[in-house]
Amino acid sequence: MIRFDSRPVILSFRFLVTVFLFISVFSILLPSQSTGTVERGELSIYFFGEKVGYEEYIWEEHERGYILSVKGRMTKPVAIEVESLKIELDRSFIPLRYSFIGSLGGIRQEISSVISEGDVLNTILVNSQEQNLRSKIRRDAFLLPNPLFSPYLLITKKYGCRMEEKKNLSAYIIPQLEIPFTLESSEEDPCLLLMQINGIQIELKTNEYGQLKILQIPSQNLRITNIISSSH
Repeated sequence: MIRFDSRPVILSFRFLVTVFLFISVFSILLPSQSTGTVERGELSIYFFGEKVGYEEYIWEEHERGYILSVKGRMTKPVAIEVESLKIELDRSFIPLRYSFIGSLGGIRQEISSVISEGDVLNTILVNSQEQNLRSKIRRDAFLLPNPLFSPYLLITKKYGCRMEEKKNLSAYIIPQLEIPFTLESSEEDPCLLLMQINGIQIELKTNEYGQLKILQIPSQNLRITNIISSSH
């Protein structure tokens, strides 16, 4: 009688089970990919009615928070070239990381910032010279690097339109200083957010979904319009 040895079959089965369990555990440990909303748009910057620059942005939502990525350039009122700008936030819009690569006024610079519970470590590289600056800010301060406009998206994304009451907030003009500001909806247009900061009024016009459509600074003759190319 011919007898078949079943041991190889048993070993193969055990091997497959082991491999399956390893793959299952490994896939759980892998970082999750962005599965939320992705919005792409382009800001057109007008100074005294003349188009002087643009900013292209990508707004990404994922299970741990949000990422704003920007590139662009402007010639007036300040010359700036943005090769890369990135702001990372958690799900409560608390800032976590900031980075900038580009030039301001013809001077190339790189800035990398790590933020934890309001403690900021800025690493600044200008003309091959590096320095580290530490700052203490409000935990929920908005990162508004000057003179860029895409970061104002963070405000409209968080508050949208139809604010119920006036808010006392804070802006970190990274990496220089922190400035308090107020934000409230216009009585005439609830989707028009009025921002008062350092004696200047900034108008943020959104749609009903909180997407920034127009940003105006009347006292500085600046008007920025946003064309959203895709949102899904």
